[in-house]
Amino acid sequence: MQSVPAGLTPPRTSPSGRLPFALHTSILIALLAASSAPTPLYPHYQAQWQLSALDITVVFSAYALAHLIALLTTGTLSDHVGRRPVLLGALAVQVASMALFATADGLTTLIGARVLQGIATGAATSAAGAALLDLEDPARPGRPALAHSIAPVTGMAGVLAATLMVRFAPVPTITVYAALIAVFAAQAIALVSTPETVRRRPGALRSTRPHLALPSAAAHALLLNGAGVVAVWALGGFYSSLGPGFTRLISPDGPEYAGGLVFFTLTAVAAPTVYLTRRMRADVSALLGSCAVIPAAVLTLGALYLANPYLSSPGRRWPGSASELSPRVRCARSSTRYRPGRRAARSPPITYSATWR
Repeated sequence: MQSVPAGLTPPRTSPSGRLPFALHTSILIALLAASSAPTPLYPHYQAQWQLSALDITVVFSAYALAHLIALLTTGTLSDHVGRRPVLLGALAVQVASMALFATADGLTTLIGARVLQGIATGAATSAAGAALLDLEDPARPGRPALAHSIAPVTGMAGVLAATLMVRFAPVPTITVYAALIAVFAAQAIALVSTPETVRRRPGALRSTRPHLALPSAAAHALLLNGAGVVAVWALGGFYSSLGPGFTRLISPDGPEYAGGLVFFTLTAVAAPTVYLTRRMRADVSALLGSCAVIPAAVLTLGALYLANPYLSSPGRRWPGSASELSPRVRCARSSTRYRPGRRAARSPPITYSATWR
């Protein structure tokens, strides 16, 4: 009989055992859907509270900074206290951030909501990613890496749902966040009934000291491709935060919800790119992704200076494909080589915490 390493439950291959894997994947998707949900609402906030483009940038930056700090401080916490407690706590904070968004009355409240959201997302993504590695089915190797690469961009494509609510739902500044609260509450309830995948061990407080830990394969890939990864996600971050304002500049008569469709175009291209290039050599995909940033930036600038929305459309699709033509899957696969109970320290969110947006 095959022995099970200490700290890890046996892999789940039964139909019921696939449910925890699907649940943790759905948590990643929902977290990133929530992160992009405010994008189509930014024009409404700007008009209601006379916010500038700089104010919106600050709101977005608050999320990115909080996300990074949470990754660096709580990224390995689930190795010590367990995946489930970290995820339940993160979902609770995420619900609080959604409630703050729904009751926002100005710039300060928006920044506070984004900070809470960044903390929750940073803490949850590392724990959920490590749980996917814990739940890997030996009969289907590489599935956690693929899920962890597709889930974030699939979640960010949730901006389409928010855009549709802005267009059709009553009081979208409340409806969007109320729907997300219901999703996170359902996930928390389901999480309570799932088994823990690691055993508690000492050192939880010490693990919250900020640090970066990279496996050798990921460190080498990051050294070679880090600048390209930063450029790709910086351009994606531009469309996420300033996409609505950019759309109004090049198409002043366009509908208010058009800004959300701008970012959706990017994410809609990114998700299938992950799947279609999953077997491509990492160095080739990284090179193609880095090169794709160049025409994306040129088309974006051309759309701005020529006030031509038709140029912006391919300019959005290029960064979508570039964002996932990176060595991300390769780094994710390297995480599976680390022993159980240490996988949060080597999960993909920690590997890329310095380059996320």
